[in-house]
Amino acid sequence: MIAMIAGAGPKRTILVTGGAGFVGSALCRHLIRGGRTRVLNLDKLTYAGSLTALANVERSPNYRFVHGDISDRALVAGLLVEESVDAVMHLAAESHVDRSIAGPAIFIETNITGTFHLLEAALDHWRSLEGEAKERFRFHHVSTDEVFGDLPFDDSRFSEESPYRPSSPYSASKAAADHLVRAWGHTYGLPVVLSNCSNNYGPCQHPEKLIPLTITRAIRGETLPVYGTGANVRDWLHVDDHARALETVVLGGVPGASYAVGAREEHSNVAVVATICDLLDERLPMVGNRRRRDLIRFVTDRAGHDRRYAIDPSRIERELGWRAEIGFVAGLAATVDWYLEDATARNPAGLAAGRRN
Repeated sequence: MIAMIAGAGPKRTILVTGGAGFVGSALCRHLIRGGRTRVLNLDKLTYAGSLTALANVERSPNYRFVHGDISDRALVAGLLVEESVDAVMHLAAESHVDRSIAGPAIFIETNITGTFHLLEAALDHWRSLEGEAKERFRFHHVSTDEVFGDLPFDDSRFSEESPYRPSSPYSASKAAADHLVRAWGHTYGLPVVLSNCSNNYGPCQHPEKLIPLTITRAIRGETLPVYGTGANVRDWLHVDDHARALETVVLGGVPGASYAVGAREEHSNVAVVATICDLLDERLPMVGNRRRRDLIRFVTDRAGHDRRYAIDPSRIERELGWRAEIGFVAGLAATVDWYLEDATARNPAGLAAGRRN
């Protein structure tokens, strides 16, 4: 195995793009906690980025934050050389489907053009390396299962061989980025690896996503919107399991290969919302023991709403030895507890309002 992942020796240096985002911040925390990685976090700090989730690592000698854009090729090139970067883990992306439907331009700019500029900077850096440093360099592109479109309500699952059928501007932009990364690997020899994950959840997620949106609204006793009939199914992966998978792929993945990452935890949207309601009713009962399930409101369905996502993670399990460790029931309960603690710290009066409503 390459020296970069051996049990002893100097620390590796990894450039994480989008490290102030939900998954990116979890990855930064995980890598630094391992003790053998210096993390260089490059983030533009758009609305979805926050340094709060990195407060417990910001003073680590193994962590550096750089406020910048992946499209700034001169900045990226300078960082790659200055820090002697061993790997790029590319997570920076616009990722919200509803926002991509309302305004797709920024998704094209960030997810496609930004990835192109990052690939070019990484290619120049890799070509300048020699010997072991060149051998161990990796460009890891972190993508989504949404590039594969959707699945019927049966036992089929996405795998690394699934055809690309993106349904939204978001998933189309990520599919385009996937193709660029593969092309730079095939044409120029850049040692690339890819991963496509299922829906993530856990602490510190932006409240526009289903689980944190539901939790925060349910804490306040507000109505809980669910698209269509709520029958759409997602395969849920805890962000900490995903962070472990990403490290596994960048260190052990075969150049040119892709890895589907999932936990085999399929649940319909309405079932997820109902479970959150029950968990909060146990922890923060409303006046008169009213049920939060009664707050659920079915709203007009999202345009082009994919029916079902499901991942077959057999390759990463078989070839790299990674497996999801956090079950959905336990992970969701811990996530609810985290948001409750956060809400208490931010606004104790809001919890009282949630009980009254």
